[in-house]
Amino acid sequence: MNSITEKAYAKINLGLDVIRKRPDGYHDVSMIMQTVNLHDTISIKKTKFQSVTVRSNLYYLPTDRRNLVYKAVEVFREHYPIRSGLNITLNKRIPVAAGLAGGSADAAATLKGLNRLFQTGLSLEELMQLGIKLGADVPFCLMMGCAHSEGIGEILHPLPPIPDCKILLVKPDVSVSTKHVYENLRLNEEISHPDISSMIKALKENNLYALIPLMENILETVTIKEHPIIEEIKGLMKSKGALTALMSGSGPTVYGIFDNKLKAKQAYDLFKSSDWGYQVILTEPYSPAK
Repeated sequence: MNSITEKAYAKINLGLDVIRKRPDGYHDVSMIMQTVNLHDTISIKKTKFQSVTVRSNLYYLPTDRRNLVYKAVEVFREHYPIRSGLNITLNKRIPVAAGLAGGSADAAATLKGLNRLFQTGLSLEELMQLGIKLGADVPFCLMMGCAHSEGIGEILHPLPPIPDCKILLVKPDVSVSTKHVYENLRLNEEISHPDISSMIKALKENNLYALIPLMENILETVTIKEHPIIEEIKGLMKSKGALTALMSGSGPTVYGIFDNKLKAKQAYDLFKSSDWGYQVILTEPYSPAK
């Protein structure tokens, strides 16, 4: 085997709570993540040279050590020496810096691809141990499906997926720094925390309509103040038939949950033909085959 291709799937946060700031500067979180059927493609090819080359369809994306694909190769090589060089092509479809874990998904797919290409036989758990070295979302992007995430995001408890629905993603043309959002989050007595336990119960009961009113993202308290367009997109989605609309991760992407395919398509057409969304994607939940 000289080459291999892997899909790197995006995620949304059905619920996101921040418990506390840790002494090491990170934050303890409690969140529910769900994979969606939107993916990048990672193609890895062996070469005769020992160098690693990363190429992307996006001209502005760094392809050196700043890219998580490149970093994933370095982490893999530290534990499992690879003699041959690598030519990696990254075809991006997940919006960049959008709160959808696109970079983490690419790193996860790279680890999976290297494991298959070089037949190293690593289990999912072993890949996840490598993944946490690259970022808190990488272990989930390796596992996929739906999960309750704790710690800094690396402690994962698998859950049943969100019941069948359509998911509309709208990324406005604004930039958000995850680091900035967490640094400006104020965990005081006035702030409302999502009821993650009740969300888990609704998922286990396969009850979309019990889940919907519980969905909340504590990071909206920071991002929406700086980018009011996020709240405006949420409101417009709801007015067009979304059961709820929420920011994913630290933003700026907003997603709407629809139980009606026609309304979802009409909302997609509206955002696609307007200036509201810089990138607009209609998708659905994704669960890996067991």
